[in-house]
Amino acid sequence: MSELVNASATALAQAIRDRRVSSQEVLEAYFRRIEEVNPRVNALVQLSDDARGRAAAADASLAAGKIIGPLHGVPVTVKDSFETAGMVSAAGTRGRASLRTKSEATAVSRLREAGAVIVGKTNLPELGFGLESDNLVYGRTNNPYDPARTCGGSSGGEAAALAACETALGLGSDAVGSIRVPAHFCGIAGLKPTTGLVPVTGHFPPAFGAMERLLSVGPMARRVEDLALALPVIAGADGQDPNVVPMPLGDAGAVALEGLRVAFYTDDGLTRPSPETTGVVHATARALAESGMRVEEARPGCVDQTYEIMLGIFAPDGGEGVRQLLDRCGTTETHPLTQRFLELIRPHSVTLNEYGDLMRRWLMFRREMLAFVSKYDAILCPVSTEAAPPHGRTFDDFQGFSYVMTYSLTGWPAVVVRAGTSSEGLPLGVQVVARPWREDVALSVARRVEACSGGWQPPPL
Repeated sequence: MSELVNASATALAQAIRDRRVSSQEVLEAYFRRIEEVNPRVNALVQLSDDARGRAAAADASLAAGKIIGPLHGVPVTVKDSFETAGMVSAAGTRGRASLRTKSEATAVSRLREAGAVIVGKTNLPELGFGLESDNLVYGRTNNPYDPARTCGGSSGGEAAALAACETALGLGSDAVGSIRVPAHFCGIAGLKPTTGLVPVTGHFPPAFGAMERLLSVGPMARRVEDLALALPVIAGADGQDPNVVPMPLGDAGAVALEGLRVAFYTDDGLTRPSPETTGVVHATARALAESGMRVEEARPGCVDQTYEIMLGIFAPDGGEGVRQLLDRCGTTETHPLTQRFLELIRPHSVTLNEYGDLMRRWLMFRREMLAFVSKYDAILCPVSTEAAPPHGRTFDDFQGFSYVMTYSLTGWPAVVVRAGTSSEGLPLGVQVVARPWREDVALSVARRVEACSGGWQPPPL
């Protein structure tokens, strides 16, 4: 069983196509793994009623000589913020605890159309507002490497499920680091694509206003190769999300790494990372240089503005919009972490003129970042200041996540991959960022990091 559930989605897809294993055999191996470890991790919060039927259909299709798509018969899970036909889409809030939708998020439908078997849905913070996956509907998800630690959020259930080998591939979303922080905490690989590459249709809460320029939908996996496998499946216009740009995707396998220009930094001027985090970034920079890349230490001058701008974007109304959203959902009791989020943003409401100035500052920030990256092909930096903290601690130093917020503000593609291990045995990731629309470069560099460091390692479950 371990060979199946530990395998990459790419390897499983090939094994199924070659008929070395059936989709049903793979699915049953994952179901046994879920039964074994999910009570301790609580990553999967709902299982699909028709997974076995779809796996059987995938095998029947293959027997008839028809391959449905690149994910034919591969088990996949999705974050519970994505509407999924026939399944509850609670988004972690009590007002939606029994809500079943007939519609389905575009990215979920595209996974099905590519042959994937949806196994179930994974946990998140209430409405995705937080970097810990804990809510009053499904409870708390634990980090597979230490149950006393958080798995992160908001795509934390997805990251924990992947790290614990409960699924082969995952679908997450990211506005402030919601794919990248859990990937770092759980030692997996995650891609936040360029904003506007993948439709956010069917995501709840929906993106509107400034959030439309922050929210991205992207794949999560144990191995970087699986991110490259899944991205073409979910990318591209759907005729519903008006913000999607029909950009062609580059081939990560065709990127010439030798001579690639890489800038790295370990301190953004806002919060200083732990010595272990700094050491992992330096070690990764050396490994890239030894691989033939032109690596130099350099930091964009404006990154120390990140936290102030991001907080302003989230809090211009002091959280009134979030409270109205909870009311519309019918939620009368909120999770303590949601209350902490509202307390964090409440003092930061602004006037209309101040909001206009904030938008001007954001524009200037983006321009300065583009000027910086014009001299480089990729940027290497921390994901956050430390490894996964104990449960309930992410709001204690929220500014420590400014490293991911920077590239939410730019909208650029960013891959997180495990590059080391803390003294406590916890994963330590690095963030690899590329120019807009150059997911191929970010994925190629991240795959080299993975090759040098070993990437994902099985947790001691």
